[in-house]
Amino acid sequence: MYKTHLAQQSYDFKTLRKLMAKASPARSGDCLAGVAAVNHLERVAAQWVLADVPLKQFLTEALVPYESDEVTRLIIDGHDRQAFAPISHLTVGDFRNWLLSEQADTATLTKIAAGLTPEMVAAVSKIMRIQDLILVAKKCRVVTRFRGTIGLANRLSTRLQPNHPTDNPAGIAASILDGLLYGCGDAVIGINPATDNLEATTRLLHLLNDVIERYQIPTQACVLAHVTTTMKAMAQGAPVDLVFQSIAGTQKANDSFGINLAMLQEAHEMALSLNRGTVGDNCLYFETGQGSALSANAHEGLDQQTCEARAYSVARQFKPLLVNTVVGFIGPEYLYDGKQIIRAGLEDHFCGKLLGLPMGCDVCYTNHAEADQDDMDMLLTQFAVAGGTFIMGVPGADDVMLNYQSTSFHDALYVRQILGLRPAPEFEQWLQQHQIFNGDNQLMRQGIPALFGGVGILPTNGS
Repeated sequence: MYKTHLAQQSYDFKTLRKLMAKASPARSGDCLAGVAAVNHLERVAAQWVLADVPLKQFLTEALVPYESDEVTRLIIDGHDRQAFAPISHLTVGDFRNWLLSEQADTATLTKIAAGLTPEMVAAVSKIMRIQDLILVAKKCRVVTRFRGTIGLANRLSTRLQPNHPTDNPAGIAASILDGLLYGCGDAVIGINPATDNLEATTRLLHLLNDVIERYQIPTQACVLAHVTTTMKAMAQGAPVDLVFQSIAGTQKANDSFGINLAMLQEAHEMALSLNRGTVGDNCLYFETGQGSALSANAHEGLDQQTCEARAYSVARQFKPLLVNTVVGFIGPEYLYDGKQIIRAGLEDHFCGKLLGLPMGCDVCYTNHAEADQDDMDMLLTQFAVAGGTFIMGVPGADDVMLNYQSTSFHDALYVRQILGLRPAPEFEQWLQQHQIFNGDNQLMRQGIPALFGGVGILPTNGS
């Protein structure tokens, strides 16, 4: 079915799954999985054929069997045919051209989001240039709310990430203070705990809650423990704002994370019942990353970018406040160098936004990847131009607990200044009220504001 003749050579891609993998831009992970194109000519041939595939084909040819994969069942059973109707006659190539046209404005893209499957958006991303990915993603607008309003036009939020190798409260508090004084933390103050257990998670949840309540910060907290740990914490009355979980695009990969859709649904309902949001009830935070399914030997023969897009269907089911593609974190086995990381981050943002998700990006790399901070500056700037929802704020851009390189508090200042972007409105008002930012959203350099009493932000009992 999927055949072409190019440069005096015939190409036969026997299934849609194989065609998608061969059409994917070069990825070290796809080579490792044995699904990548053998050379550039085969990749171009696959992209040529993919452009002529009708979008409807993705509704009749499942890339992972419906009977054995609950993510596939979620995608097919939840598909909104009415929302799909306006574009149902298009091929993948036609869909690309339509997305780039003036017809595909923000309102129209919002209306069709529920009619798109992750395979459709993954397919069209494979035949798009970087500028195409940026242009279309910029037109998508996804707004979510908890204690602040995330994703409004001309705004860029940050996750303040105050990780510490021993979960030391003083060290975490110092990083929180540092981040707040640079205007970071409106998306979430989120800690990756060094130890994922109930005691450590509960202790950190109380620390974050004490800080937010003491200084009346219009933001939300999250301890990135496993969802089952957070559920136990909620059952014991811990102050949980956002429930976190890493998710993937196949049932087998989610099994490797120790989760399923029913578990996520239960956690969602528990978090909603706490009613801790003040301006909205989007109370979940998901993280994803190209290569996670392959690293678990659970990619089902898919290329890693299509697997990643399928994870977004899981996220979409639960209306999260935030979704974060931790793009370069898994390592060079999956995204070899800066070029692959940049492309992957922009693909993820494009696919997530088209599907109706509030997409952030951890602009990051591991120290054994062929990448450096110049590459991250490129992705950071392009992601912000594309209308990204949030980025990370890590002290010095160097996470001392997870041992990888991300973006710093200064990076957030840079990209907001260069593009005229602002924090979430509630957080912006708080920053200006306490003279951290002035009316033009520039840092006020008068020292530590009176808000903090000049002594930092740990509770007086040191808990």
